[in-house]
Amino acid sequence: MTDSTISTTDRGIPSTNRKVIALAIAGALGGFLFGFDSSVINGAVNAVQQEFGLNATLTGFAVACALLGAAAGAFFGGRFADRYGRIPMMVVGGVVFLVSSIGSGFAFGVVDLIIWRVVGGLGIGLASVVAPAYIAEISPRQMRGRLGSLQQLAITLGIFTALLSDALFAESAGGAGSEFWFGLEAWRWMFLAGAVPAIVYGGIAFILPESPRFLILKDKEADARAVFTRLWPSGDVDREIRDMRRSIEVDARSQKSGSLRGGTFGLKPIVWVGIILSVFQQFVGINVIFYYSTTLWEAVGFEESNSLTISVITSVTNILVTLVAIALVDRIGRRPILLTGSIGMTVSLATMAIAFSQSVTVGGELSLPGAWAPIALVAANLFVISFGASWGPVVWVLLGEMFPNSIRAKALGLAAAAQWIANFLITVSFPPMADASLPITYGLYALFAGLSFWFVLRKVPETNGMSLEEADTLLPPKNSAKKAAAAAPAR
Repeated sequence: MTDSTISTTDRGIPSTNRKVIALAIAGALGGFLFGFDSSVINGAVNAVQQEFGLNATLTGFAVACALLGAAAGAFFGGRFADRYGRIPMMVVGGVVFLVSSIGSGFAFGVVDLIIWRVVGGLGIGLASVVAPAYIAEISPRQMRGRLGSLQQLAITLGIFTALLSDALFAESAGGAGSEFWFGLEAWRWMFLAGAVPAIVYGGIAFILPESPRFLILKDKEADARAVFTRLWPSGDVDREIRDMRRSIEVDARSQKSGSLRGGTFGLKPIVWVGIILSVFQQFVGINVIFYYSTTLWEAVGFEESNSLTISVITSVTNILVTLVAIALVDRIGRRPILLTGSIGMTVSLATMAIAFSQSVTVGGELSLPGAWAPIALVAANLFVISFGASWGPVVWVLLGEMFPNSIRAKALGLAAAAQWIANFLITVSFPPMADASLPITYGLYALFAGLSFWFVLRKVPETNGMSLEEADTLLPPKNSAKKAAAAAPAR
């Protein structure tokens, strides 16, 4: 995808922009399912652990196994989307989410629960690849950062909806492990609720137009022309199609000649930047908040109902600050937002570590004495604010635009794989680490947040306002400027 595919939109009228925004919102519904399916386990963790008699390690794997499916879904999803189209993969994603929701809700043991969680992970991986690609291919340059951030906003809305439904089911039944409708426990209904957005997503996918770039790629010019006419009725459709064909030819040559190999531990420096950004985004422990927050707050003395309420409030906070990030990402740049977020995350995570170190045992159960409970709550929400306004949406934006054309698809796939692996490691390790020491666990997350500041300051380039083609100039090979100067003819 290059910016030539959307130049008509750059010259378009406000109604054209509204059409593009509407399509981007519809495409981002995959992000909603991404957030819902990954976080719905939050309110069910303790009930599932008790239902199936799981230890901390197996509990962590039951939560994290969806991320293994997500890695596979992302790996194959991109290839299938290039072969069969963005829209068919959205429909497949909706079906996969539906099957996973029903299977998880009726799980009779931990083994089949893990299987259905992995199936849901496949849908998460599909959504993580297809939705951003679809949005990027219909977005004008001046709106690309904001529309690209809709994916993260949709993820936060999905997280909120999952946690809110968890709280409602648990409150109505008198606990996540208590029976609710038709004799099924509340935690089962938490999973079954995912069938509703899955059906909506699959249905909406049927009415979305296919990406014009994909249609041209498959020599379906008449279909692409129809989409252009619908989106940009005042545009020069012939010029758009010519430019798009030219860009596809250039990209095809670039993909064949492009290589990730380089002189820095076998990869190009810009590839390592993308990989390490992805790892830092997960190693600060953000998904511990969204996967385990109910369990976390119960572990330090809060009641289940209060823990679920806290989780819902945290998810609302995440939505609001993501809106702030969307408003700022194209105005003040990517680097300043990331640096500010790193500082906020470091301070808040360190405060949580200190607060948890003050926990005491009362009547055989842990609790935070005095002011330490509200301090921990405030610090947790400040952490979510710092992440949601910076590293949450901005890393996704950077990964979509920082790699040069010749390696973009390969590098993005590698960085995404690193993100899923890092997410899995943090998610599966939290229960046993928390059992050992919550202060050390959050101290480690604070350390990674501090290192992320240094990394952005030293290694991450600014991409704000650049076209995708201009990314070829980022992080050039060492001494390339000197070599170019030496090769230039004397004046």
